[in-house]
Amino acid sequence: MTEEMENNIIEVIDDDGTVIKCELYDIIEFEGNQYALLVEAESDEEEPEVVLMRYTEEGEESFFETIDDDAEFEKVSAYIETLEDEEEPVEE
Repeated sequence: MTEEMENNIIEVIDDDGTVIKCELYDIIEFEGNQYALLVEAESDEEEPEVVLMRYTEEGEESFFETIDDDAEFEKVSAYIETLEDEEEPVEE
């Protein structure tokens, strides 16, 4: 996967070679690593797709990497879901 960042828009190339433009939504730290939440920028859907990638910085450059380890992906996804649950207001 190749990524390019310009004005918080990242171009992600999926396995089929399709370029998906995503906006950087947030960076989450979990177990000593950083992960980027990317939201599909040009989606016609009411809830656009969210892409989760490992995020690293080297000097002034930023890198977005695919998470190939299924166990790591599941752990990070579960952690993010707990964050979302904490953010939702409690109805009385």
